[in-house]
Amino acid sequence: MTEARPVATERAYPALSREYPSDFRVDDAYKASLPDLQNGPASLIVGARAPIQHVGISNFRLPIRYETRPDSTHQGGDITLETSVTGTVSLEADRKGINMSRIMRSFYAHAEKQFSMRVLQAALDDYKSDLDSFDARIQMRLSYPIRVESLRSGLSGWQYYDVALELVERAGHRLRIMHFDYVYSSTCPCSLELSEHARQMRGQLATPHSQRSVARISAVMHGDTLWFEDMVDLCRRAVATETQVMVKREDEQAFAELNAANPIFVEDAVRAFAGELMAEPRIGDFRVVASHQESLHSHDAVSVLTQGETFAQVSLDPSIFAGLRA
Repeated sequence: MTEARPVATERAYPALSREYPSDFRVDDAYKASLPDLQNGPASLIVGARAPIQHVGISNFRLPIRYETRPDSTHQGGDITLETSVTGTVSLEADRKGINMSRIMRSFYAHAEKQFSMRVLQAALDDYKSDLDSFDARIQMRLSYPIRVESLRSGLSGWQYYDVALELVERAGHRLRIMHFDYVYSSTCPCSLELSEHARQMRGQLATPHSQRSVARISAVMHGDTLWFEDMVDLCRRAVATETQVMVKREDEQAFAELNAANPIFVEDAVRAFAGELMAEPRIGDFRVVASHQESLHSHDAVSVLTQGETFAQVSLDPSIFAGLRA
């Protein structure tokens, strides 16, 4: 006798619309019904119930208008540049998460204004309040163009400087910080002397090695405005051999002479920058990270010099030098 098999019954499956409802409009009641897991109870927390120092968004981009330094007639201007923004807040141990879009909305509310540190502080106030957080941070990264003249030919071209502006609030105290990259040529003093020795002692032509180098200066700003142009001037006073933009033969020869007049080890470089930073009353604590990306060696020569507690650290970020690409 054949065993009877159960008859398959048809499963009920909801009839869901597969068309995008372009005419659907959201009202207040519908918005109120939407789930919000990030503001859920502490029971939803995964892992340790530990406070988080920074949580937020990184690299959202938008155009920002920046003021330029007033000229000799006291006339300033502005320039609109693509800017990458990172915004974070602290999160208490018993809170699940944050609504990250509020950071963007708070920043966009101020994005149309001509930038100043006052605007940045207002944006920080807004999203710190919106997210009910104790500590907060905004960092803005941009590439700032300045027209630079050649050494002898009279030509000029645009030099771009990587800059990051940072506003940090911690335990009710705010810090304004500028991070500034300066690219220069470093001629090895030892190699220069050895080359001259070969010429003088043996009549042997020899060339000292030099390389493109970069210093990242991080400085706490005090008092009056520290313009980007001011930081360029400070760096040029410290290390004169900034890389060139437009170059003809007479400029190349001039640059060779300039390098010979300013040979520099990486230790010399960080101390030269530090000397200028110490003399600038608008700057408080600072850090100088320099990397001479050697043409003689298969490794780089690096140095770090800090002043003050803001940038003092026991451990070095593994990428601190790798991030300095000239």
